[in-house]
Amino acid sequence: MQFQQIAISILTQGGESGAEAPAPLWAEPWVFGVSMFCILLVLMFVAVSYTNLGNRHDAVEEHSDPHRQHPAKHPGLGH
Repeated sequence: MQFQQIAISILTQGGESGAEAPAPLWAEPWVFGVSMFCILLVLMFVAVSYTNLGNRHDAVEEHSDPHRQHPAKHPGLGH
């Protein structure tokens, strides 16, 4: 119901204003694409640089802390 009202209001307003000119860009369109590509490329290299953090140290066995609210292991339950 509400979608129909929105669609009708858009259709009735569309005839009054006609076609509007697009907003002017301050650079060529390809500049925006290249700049977004470069920014995402830098972010990708930052993310990839963190992939070896798990290999810096040997794995340490987790100690059983009775004060943890949700321990990962339940030693007394026979799992």
